[in-house]
Amino acid sequence: MQSRRCKALTAAGFRVGDATDFLGLSDAETRLVELRVALSRAVRRRRQERNMTQQQLATRLKSSQSRVAKIEAGAGDVSLDLMFRGLFAVGGGVADVAGTSRKIASSSSENRMRGATKPARGVLRSCSKV
Repeated sequence: MQSRRCKALTAAGFRVGDATDFLGLSDAETRLVELRVALSRAVRRRRQERNMTQQQLATRLKSSQSRVAKIEAGAGDVSLDLMFRGLFAVGGGVADVAGTSRKIASSSSENRMRGATKPARGVLRSCSKV
C-alpha cells in the first residue's frame, strides 16, 4: 500500500496490517496459507509453461476442470495432497515451492518484526476501522 494512503487511513482511524493480523492467524497457520499460495502459483506456472489447459491437467488427475481452477486459486477445500499431485502431474517438484514459500514466509515475518507498512510480495494487506 502506498505510504501516503496508509498514513491517511491511519489518520482516519483505520489500522493497517496484513491478513495474519486481520484474521489473527498463528505462525503455523500463516505458513500453511503461504504454502498453499506458493503451491497454487507453481501449479499454474508449470501448467502454462507446458501449454496445457486446465481440462488437460484435470484429465491427468482424473478430476474436473473446476477442481484444477480451485487448485490454482489455492482454495481451502482442496487438499494439499491434490495440490501436490497437480504439481507433479505438470512436471513440477517440491523445489518449485520450497524456495518460494520460504521467501514469502521470511519476508512476511521480517515485515511484522520491523513493523513495516510495505507488504511482502503475495501477502495481503488490509485496513480495518479501530
